Parts: sequence; structure tokens; C-alpha cells
Amino acid sequence: MDGILPLWKERGMTSHDCVFKLRKILQTKKVGHGGTLDPDVDGVLPICIGKGTKVIEYLQYSGKIYEGEITLGFSTTTEDRSGEIVEKKAVEAPLTAEEIDQMMATFIGTITQIPPMYSAVKVNGKRLYEYARAGEAVERPTREAVIDQFQRTTTPVYDAENHTQSWRFQVTCGKGTYVRTLAVDLGSNLGYPAHMSDLTRLASGGFSAGQAVTLAKVSELMEEGRIDQALQPIEEAMKDFPRIDLSDEAWQKVKNGQVLPLKAFGLKSMPDELIAFFYRNQLVSLYKQHPEKAGLLKPSKVIRNEV
Repeated sequence: MDGILPLWKERGMTSHDCVFKLRKILQTKKVGHGGTLDPDVDGVLPICIGKGTKVIEYLQYSGKIYEGEITLGFSTTTEDRSGEIVEKKAVEAPLTAEEIDQMMATFIGTITQIPPMYSAVKVNGKRLYEYARAGEAVERPTREAVIDQFQRTTTPVYDAENHTQSWRFQVTCGKGTYVRTLAVDLGSNLGYPAHMSDLTRLASGGFSAGQAVTLAKVSELMEEGRIDQALQPIEEAMKDFPRIDLSDEAWQKVKNGQVLPLKAFGLKSMPDELIAFFYRNQLVSLYKQHPEKAGLLKPSKVIRNEV
């Protein structure tokens, strides 16, 4: 069984929980996920199966879309609603929608983030959440994130009793963006401690919520012998990369992993990214610029050597 399964991850489960359950349901060990979702977050989690595991890393190149909620008035250890409160500041007078929108607009483009302490980023060979759980402080590296869209989707709601203010939003962002941190940084710029009080991932790896299936549905399809209805082809992971369709002669060279001249494929300049080689409409290999020999391409990853 080879392909990509757009899974709808339910809340309360880790991404690894999903992989573990799918290995049992699909009766195969070759299962991996293409982008972690926190336990409190539901939404699209691309799952790679069989030869699909060879393209996991490339699913990260596609943008992600989230919808969620930001709450002003207090921040938490985890930057979302699951953490303990670390700072409070009453919102005595609600912000206007215009003030919120203007500040949200300043985050569009390339921004700098500091990853949350409760994240899987490694520092000195140890994950940040391990430091956090041990109560240890560590300097966190900054990283860039690309925000293509960030907008409010509901009227801000003011809670006069708890002195908080919340609104829902939608964000389209690139690889490695921490939406929790986006919420915290937005609140800080508005003058208040804040946290991400809700989050759902609507799209990831080129797959949308409409294509995603639950674990229960996967189990049902598997029992009925209809699992192919949920599987997407491996080729979907490389649809945004330069594509070259191979002749029979070129295929013989590619499947043997030969180094090949750029000009053999009619390319005038070396692409900045991987080239996806297809044979008979199937993804067979990924090639890249040779690091030492100008004008030559070398294999980066073999996907199939039989078609």
C-alpha cells in the first residue's frame, strides 16, 4: 500500500498516536506523518504510507491554513489554553475591530518568531519541551516564518466579567510557523498578555479539510476493501516542484541513479529546487544540482526503480 492519506486528526490525540493506530488499521509499519499537530488542535494531518514515506519532508513545502481564536487578558506556559496562567492584565476597555485589524496586518510577510518552550525544537540535542518539563531555562533560537494571510473572521467579543477579549481568525502561513506564538506576539503588540484559545488546521501538504477522513472512516474503508478511495497518490506531494517526463531511454539511466547533464532535459538554467522525474505518469526519482560538477544533476532520492 503506497500513498498519502489526508487524516482528520481529532482533539486529545498526538500525531504519533495517529500513526500508531494507523499502523494497526492498515496492517503496515511504513506509516509516517507530514507535520505535527498538538493534541489540543484538530484538523488536517497528512499521513504517508509505504513509498509515500519517501516524500514526507516535501509535504512541508506547501503552505498551511488554520482557523482559531485569540484571547487577550492572560498568557499561559504553553501559549494555548492547555497551559497554566503566567501573566494577567485586565482588558478594562475593549479594543476596536479597526485597532485589531491594523495590528494583525503588520504580521503579514516574513516575521521572526521565538519558538514556544513547549515545542519540539531542539537546542543542544534536547527538545524544548523537555527543558520546560524539567523547569530548566534555555536560550531559544529565533526563526523566520512567512505569513501570507492573517485576518480576523468574527466580531471581537468582550467578556466584562473576566476582563478578556476574544476573536476568531484565519491564517495562511509557511513551514515552521507557530500559530500559538503568533497569537502571543499579536497580543503583546496590542499591549496585553494573550494566548491561542482555539485552533483547527484546515489545510496542510496541499490537502484540505474536505479531503480528510477520520480514523473511524479509515477503519471502515479498510474493512470494506475500499481504502483506495481515501488514498491520494504520492505524486501529489511533488505537484509544486519542476516536473520532467522521461523517455524510455532516459528512464533506464535514471532508475540506475546515473548523473545526468542538465541540457539533456532541455533546461537552460539550473533550478533552485529539486526536479521531479516522472515516467509513465509516476514519480520515480528526485534530482538536484550536483554539488561539485557544474551543469550536472545527481539523484537526491529514488522513489521507484520499477514501474
